[in-house]
Amino acid sequence: MATIEKQVMVVGVDDSEDSLYALQWTLEHFFTPFSSNCPYKLIIVHAKPPATTAIGVAGPGVADVLPLVEEDLRKIAARIVGKAKEICINKSVKDATVEVVDGDARNALCDAVQKHQATILVVGSHGYGALKRTVLGSTSDYCVHNACCTVMIVKKPKIKL
Repeated sequence: MATIEKQVMVVGVDDSEDSLYALQWTLEHFFTPFSSNCPYKLIIVHAKPPATTAIGVAGPGVADVLPLVEEDLRKIAARIVGKAKEICINKSVKDATVEVVDGDARNALCDAVQKHQATILVVGSHGYGALKRTVLGSTSDYCVHNACCTVMIVKKPKIKL
């Protein structure tokens, strides 16, 4: 009997509640209901920015600070990956692959889609307005226009009091 290869789903995570909510939502809707017979292989991707972009300036003393910033970025990435793994364990998803890649999130996610031949990319929505999105850029918008697969943007519901 031939084995059917599972489709690949890539989920992008960062240090925002929105991306972790997107991961949780994805697990609840695509993985947990299927238990051990899930039709997807899950790849969780975190893009660690280069230390030079985190500093943002150049000049005397930057070379001394760069290793410290790099170490902080590694610790942040480890914390984010730890949270993602914890969410997977809590949702009984045991076979997720987690990757930390260096670079800008937009390019890293599109590259991961191509590398793994993903059929779906899931990203969270920060909910920026038009002005903030224009100034800061939007990872989800970039991925919608550049990823070579379906892109699902998961927006965390606003809590109304």
